[in-house]
Amino acid sequence: MHTVVVGTSGVTASDVLAVARDGARVELAGEAVAALAAAREIVDALAAKPDPVYGVSTGFGALATRHISQELRTQLQRNIVRSHAAGMGPRVEREVVRALMFLRLKTVCSGHTGVRPEVAQTMADLLNAGITPVVHEYGSLGCSGDLAPLSHCALTLMGEGEAEGPDGTVRPAAELLAEHGIEPVELREKEGLALLNGTDGMLGMLVMALADLDTLYKSADITAALSLEALLGTDRVLAPELHAIRPHPGQGAAAANMLAVLKGSGLTGHHQDDAPRVQDAYSVRCAPQVAGAGRDTMAHARLVADRELASAVDNPVVLPDGRVESNGNFHGAPVAYVLDFLAIAAADLASIAERRTDRLLDKNRSHGLPPFLADDAGVDSGLMIAQYTQAALVSELKRLAVPASADSIPSSAMQEDHVSMGWSAARKLRTAVDNLTRVIAVELYAATRAIELREGLSPAPASQAVIEAVRAAGVQGPGPDRFLAPDLAAADAFVREGRLVAAVEAVTGPLQ
Repeated sequence: MHTVVVGTSGVTASDVLAVARDGARVELAGEAVAALAAAREIVDALAAKPDPVYGVSTGFGALATRHISQELRTQLQRNIVRSHAAGMGPRVEREVVRALMFLRLKTVCSGHTGVRPEVAQTMADLLNAGITPVVHEYGSLGCSGDLAPLSHCALTLMGEGEAEGPDGTVRPAAELLAEHGIEPVELREKEGLALLNGTDGMLGMLVMALADLDTLYKSADITAALSLEALLGTDRVLAPELHAIRPHPGQGAAAANMLAVLKGSGLTGHHQDDAPRVQDAYSVRCAPQVAGAGRDTMAHARLVADRELASAVDNPVVLPDGRVESNGNFHGAPVAYVLDFLAIAAADLASIAERRTDRLLDKNRSHGLPPFLADDAGVDSGLMIAQYTQAALVSELKRLAVPASADSIPSSAMQEDHVSMGWSAARKLRTAVDNLTRVIAVELYAATRAIELREGLSPAPASQAVIEAVRAAGVQGPGPDRFLAPDLAAADAFVREGRLVAAVEAVTGPLQ
């Protein structure tokens, strides 16, 4: 099994995906253990002094003015975890919780948090045992970190609350830890706070969304190319020299992908046949511009994610010169903005895909295709309601594009008077990515059927490979009306699992 070694300088996106999705093992680097021990010495020294130090010997948030005596500090750390584990609503997905735990461990191992090495090792042990704390949908405002979600994880470290075992069964955390020989931790000064103050949940969801969107943007280029073929459109608008004079990198990549799919097509370039037209509609002609803008948005989001993956997010932090200083690095604004931006881009990509699908189904705009791609229009409804479903998904995506980060709701007796709502931005982006996958699947379903209805004209080799692969996957071709939901589900799985991109790349080589 792949092993991810966590040092002091952060982790990579591929590390997050390996741990969150693939169950990779986690080990602490020697440098991380040394940094943990050195920072802990600083915290212990400060804890022994009579002067109050925030997070070490004081209360938290609006209660930071109270100096806590030494005999109460263990109780203080235990209490902050218990009281902050106040999430409600449905359980969050296992991969999100694993990413959350791993990214908190990443910050702990930076040596800036003052957590003891044995606490960090227990965090790694939980991940390696496949024990996943029960974390709930609601509880984070994306400021002072993802407090409630991280608290539920810290509660499991203490052997309290509930967690999911490697078999998928939810049980008391104490039982699961005992079965795997893991001793619950007793938190000391600074440690409870250090386990809660991070942007780890929103960052983990950003990393996973970027991985999924990378596949979906390639998939959207493919379905756009298939729709262009089915509509007898022209590929001349995809010429590299046209995109070079407006040099947005994403636009050039999208156009190159579409051109690669269409290479060798016998369906393109029929503008002056029986139904002459000067130009294709925007949803066809401008596909690279829209998909390209989304790609460039992803590039910015990756930059933010990489910076955050290299960060140590905690408050207060331990500095190499021995100071323990308060800061505002837990504020999720940088991550929240790009999560919202990606949801906007996803909504627009879905919107243009739906417009192409609608064009394929409209006999007045499809250049000779039967109404709704039906076998016997009137007796058969064809894909009429598949487009309804797609339209409903697009409408939902537009609602999800409303920014969460533009909102702020004060908390903690006005001490935390401006928050990022980054967790909420991440949660709605996950839904947006799911719905975008379904929208692309419907366009794939319609475009492949439309191409097969163009008798006497040969699609591009890459397009033919897609048709053969999607039919082998259980998505049926043209014919009389049938129960459509299974076909749409199979098309969704085909896109979601990356098989659409794989079918094309087997012919074209890697897409951009």
